[in-house]
Amino acid sequence: MSDRHPRAAWRRRPEPPPAPAPPDPSPEGPSVIQAALYRDGRRVSSPTTLAETYRQLREHPDGMAWIGLHRPTEEELLSLAAEFDLHELAVEDALEAHQRPKLERYGDTLFVVLRAARYLDAPEEVDFGELHVFVGPDFLITVRHGAAPDLSAIRRRMEEDPALLSLGPEAVLYAILDAVVDGYAPVVAGVQNDIDEIETEVFGGDPAVSRRIYELSREMVEFQRATRPLVGMLHGLMAGFAKYGTDEELQRYLRDVADHVTHTSERVDGFRQALTEILTVNATLVTQQQNAEMRALAEAGFEQNEEIKKISSWAAILFAPTLVGTIYGMNFDAMPELDWTFGYPFAILLMAAVCTSLYFVFKRRDWL
Repeated sequence: MSDRHPRAAWRRRPEPPPAPAPPDPSPEGPSVIQAALYRDGRRVSSPTTLAETYRQLREHPDGMAWIGLHRPTEEELLSLAAEFDLHELAVEDALEAHQRPKLERYGDTLFVVLRAARYLDAPEEVDFGELHVFVGPDFLITVRHGAAPDLSAIRRRMEEDPALLSLGPEAVLYAILDAVVDGYAPVVAGVQNDIDEIETEVFGGDPAVSRRIYELSREMVEFQRATRPLVGMLHGLMAGFAKYGTDEELQRYLRDVADHVTHTSERVDGFRQALTEILTVNATLVTQQQNAEMRALAEAGFEQNEEIKKISSWAAILFAPTLVGTIYGMNFDAMPELDWTFGYPFAILLMAAVCTSLYFVFKRRDWL
């Protein structure tokens, strides 16, 4: 960011005239998480309001202000923009959020948008947060939207290493990048575990697995949007090492972060491909199961139809002698066959002939 050592070439801006100064933002609301002033890598004060931070930074031109905010108000961001000469487009992005990861330079101020992620074990889902970072010659402002990342841990780690913190806002930016990228590792592990479970559920025939695959696929789309732009952003920073005289320690630091984010991006791409293949396999297995169920129903219907044919055939065969016996059982006087000597044998033979004929007819049609 500078032509010499990151700290050596940074100069304070001329103090703005008092007339156009914005309204005093104090007293502060809960959006200001923490503000601190550092000199030579060590904290010298912890102002409680933005106005106090501005005043102390003016009193210590060789200091660095690190201001952390969580969902700040428009008045607070406008106050910061007026004090640190932040570009209005960057301020608008930080206020509205819902931005894709990007890196933009406005004069001597760098504006970085990051998408942090964390894995929630209980609901087995990925929670995304958004972080906006303004990096100037003697200040660093973080605007956080969401629970991730834990910037207080980054601040503690940097304060425990004054030599690294003394390199200025650049060092803090790289520490934030490293924390965001390291935060992807538990997410990758959690997603890998989810995919393993989904594979088991797919081959176990769990009917709810399709919904789980779809939800995880959507999360991987968001994860991919968070990680893929980081690769280009970090390589852009690396390309400016010589131009801006970045400290060698920070160069190594950034290269390590770039390696990690490249690996994570490749893993996320692999997850999306794996989920697509799992969804295809699941659809195939569901189709096969449906075909098997339809085939079983068809076989059951065929067997039932065969039984109905047999029952109908025997009913028809038994109906013939029943009909003859019923007619001759009415005992009318005017029935010529009643006084015939061969009437009874004829009736028996007639019933036998009809039954035999029906039996062979149904047998030939494979009803019996």
